[in-house]
Amino acid sequence: MSKQAIMAWEDLALGAAILKPGNAKELRTGDWRSLRPTVDEEKCIKCALCAMYCPEFCISVNAEGFYHPDFYFCKGCGVCANECPKEAITMGKEGE
Repeated sequence: MSKQAIMAWEDLALGAAILKPGNAKELRTGDWRSLRPTVDEEKCIKCALCAMYCPEFCISVNAEGFYHPDFYFCKGCGVCANECPKEAITMGKEGE
């Protein structure tokens, strides 16, 4: 252990570890989002690029074939809006 260290890594409490595979659905991580994507279905061409590029894989297709994010998991990063070729997704402040 380094003289500057508070404790050795071996002595740290277990945290931020995946103890059970497939538990990500239990962690609703969208609560800290500050920007929220809005989909304009009039402009959407159903190309699915938003879903393909979403780093959280939280965008899915609805019954009409349009793609919408699951806000329990969307972090508001804006990748979907950036990749949309028709600018059908806009980012706005959360709560507005």
